[in-house]
Amino acid sequence: MQALADRLPRLRHRSDWQSLLYLAALPALAAWQWIHGFHLLLYAPMLFLTLGIGVIHHNHTHLRMWRGRRANRVTDLWITLLQGHPSFVFWPAHVANHHRHRHGPEDMARTYRFCGDTNHLLGYLLHPLQAAWVLYPLFLRWLAKLHRHQPGAFRYCMAQYAVWLGSWALLLALDWRKALLFVILPQLHGLHWLLATNYLQHAHADGSAGGRQPAGQLNYARNFEGWLNPLLFNIGLHTAHHEHPHAHWSALRGLHHGQYRARVHPALNEGGLVPYMLRVFVLGSLLPRYRSRSLMPPATPN
Repeated sequence: MQALADRLPRLRHRSDWQSLLYLAALPALAAWQWIHGFHLLLYAPMLFLTLGIGVIHHNHTHLRMWRGRRANRVTDLWITLLQGHPSFVFWPAHVANHHRHRHGPEDMARTYRFCGDTNHLLGYLLHPLQAAWVLYPLFLRWLAKLHRHQPGAFRYCMAQYAVWLGSWALLLALDWRKALLFVILPQLHGLHWLLATNYLQHAHADGSAGGRQPAGQLNYARNFEGWLNPLLFNIGLHTAHHEHPHAHWSALRGLHHGQYRARVHPALNEGGLVPYMLRVFVLGSLLPRYRSRSLMPPATPN
């Protein structure tokens, strides 16, 4: 029995049972509605779970969920199926680009690259499309490099594409209406939010120095401290994550309050995500006093 137990996959952190619950709940809700029909009380939490899957994707890239390689590879492919896009893309776009340059002038998807230094509803809605436009060539260059120097890794990335596109082809062949409603549209919703999160966390923050700011200031990211954090794996505590990218998500609350909150400009420490979006994106579109103010130096080029 002990030998069998030793061969079973083991989580690095007990709190990742929450991640496993999300990874199981999303396809279960989709499958139930595929069989029994659309139900708003199931579809709405399914859309929320697509946000959680994006955060799990992010977290699993920074710190692998399992202690064994095989379990991590299976999780990569499962996330690819649920996310509707290969999971490898977080390496070139997020780790090697965003975390390296911290919203600075060399960050390819920096928010102030597109249409100036903005923070409004249209910018939030468009940012995923703008970011995808500049990031996909990065993915292709990454794949070309892997093909030349690491053919095994290249084949693994291609397997993720095969799993994703093959799943879409199969489901569309079974019933294209159900595939669109219960699988593809929720996936696109999650992918949009995943890319738009960059706008929420960095628009109007100071990206001029790429996180290397004087006097110990850390004003390149916005933090959200509201009640959604435990449900979305503390993704709102973004400064602590940038400063400790390999820290488990369950440790970010302590790091944020213990080390980084006081070093961030007060305007970048927000309460809840939803009140922030309502204030800045909805009320701010009508009344200037509700809009955020940029912390970027005026002379910084776009």
